[in-house]
Amino acid sequence: MLYFLVLFAILIYFYGVRTFNYWKNRGVKHDSPIPFFGNNLRQFFQKASMAMVATEVYNKYPEEKVVGFYRGTNPELVIRDPSIAKRILVNDFQHFYARGFNPHKKVIEPLLKNLFFADGDIWRLIRQRFSPAFSTGKLRAMFPIITERAEKLQIITKEVSNLDSYDVRELMARYTTDLIGTCGFGLNMDSLNNENSQFRKLGKRIFQRTPRDAFNAGLKIMFPELFKNIHFLAPEIEKSMTYLVTSVMKERNYKPSGKNDFIDLMLELKQKGKIIGESIESKNSDGTPKTVEMELTEMIMIAQVFVFFGAGFETSSTASSYTLHQLAFNPDYQKKVQEELDRVLSNHNNKITYEGVNEMYCLEKAFYEAMRMYPSVAYIVRKCSSPEYTFPEIGLTINEGVKVMIPIQAIQKDDKYFKNPEKFDPERFNLGVKEYKDVFFPFGEGPRACVGARLGQMQSMAGLAAILQKFSVEPAKCSVKNPKPDPTSIVSEGFVGGLPLKIKKRKME
Repeated sequence: MLYFLVLFAILIYFYGVRTFNYWKNRGVKHDSPIPFFGNNLRQFFQKASMAMVATEVYNKYPEEKVVGFYRGTNPELVIRDPSIAKRILVNDFQHFYARGFNPHKKVIEPLLKNLFFADGDIWRLIRQRFSPAFSTGKLRAMFPIITERAEKLQIITKEVSNLDSYDVRELMARYTTDLIGTCGFGLNMDSLNNENSQFRKLGKRIFQRTPRDAFNAGLKIMFPELFKNIHFLAPEIEKSMTYLVTSVMKERNYKPSGKNDFIDLMLELKQKGKIIGESIESKNSDGTPKTVEMELTEMIMIAQVFVFFGAGFETSSTASSYTLHQLAFNPDYQKKVQEELDRVLSNHNNKITYEGVNEMYCLEKAFYEAMRMYPSVAYIVRKCSSPEYTFPEIGLTINEGVKVMIPIQAIQKDDKYFKNPEKFDPERFNLGVKEYKDVFFPFGEGPRACVGARLGQMQSMAGLAAILQKFSVEPAKCSVKNPKPDPTSIVSEGFVGGLPLKIKKRKME
């Protein structure tokens, strides 16, 4: 009996280290991995977010263009060189079109069949059909809703301006949740008036990484086939989102209602029939892409609403609240932004309009600088989709299925590319973002760049303009200039203790 136990233990051990010569054999520097956990032990146990881990790896090997990493037993490659990152995201996209968040060829979870998580032909067909939803014309038509919510934000901000401190992260999350609820569902979720609204609770739960979530994720990463039927997402998220979207669609008799929200858009797209397009995965014998098609089922529609809601409120609230945080600690630039706001808004009847927001250059520079220092999505993952791929810059060949990780936050805070990277300096964007196009990409880059980036930026800037038009922000007694990142964050980064600030009514001259 003892013999079999020892044999079993030896077999288990070798299973847990079976891939750990991958980077050694290719001459790629990396930390020594731990059986089963690889280099990812701290993230599995919620001691560090993936963004924190990626940044640590980036900073530990300053002379390398790439660094090896093991997520569980899976070899991954951290990209330190911006030119290689651009090649992956743009030039050689056909080899790296997959994000690879799902460890299975077939997506198991219904809600993950969305524009962010889906890969291959499913992603391409969804992107093809949904891209027009975020056109300039659609954004302009949607802006009156943004104006209405921004004005409501001013009323709520007045109520908390008497407090010693208030978490602006929560304030902006309530604003963006309310806005996404209106734009997405045509519903008044009242997240601004009620910080404990069911809609706000759902938003918090989506991006809350509980021990259950971490445990399930660890099992799926380390033993993908054995645990392929357990879900990353908690059952209550899928149940709540399915019920919410289905209820709205039933109320509209599965026909567009004229509200011009996201559900209306999908009902319109549904009426157009199957989505047909060129395959990104399969080719005909002559080398041309095969034609593929997909039915826009109710569950796929629900999945798109899920990602529109989740990504829409979380990333925007992170970006806008961190902008306020930096302006609180940089009052001279805050004053400059407010002087510009007063000037611009006076030309638009003191209302926050689409045209007015596009004239707020100082605010835009502050927003870009905040996104440079603390991008809402701090890293990008892509999976090699070709049998093998060789990086021409370094002669390294990787195999199909190997993921590459681009640590955006680490690159954007590297003094090699940004002078005094820890300093909040919006003036570095005087010429816009073009000067830094190879090292500044907080919304991603290439064909899989964020399709809703413009909407996210506009709603963030409208919210910032609404607050700074009538209020000023300054550090509270409990404020921390360099807040600690939340180690339990998933895709979007959070902060331990939030971002408490003192909000004061402006003394208008």
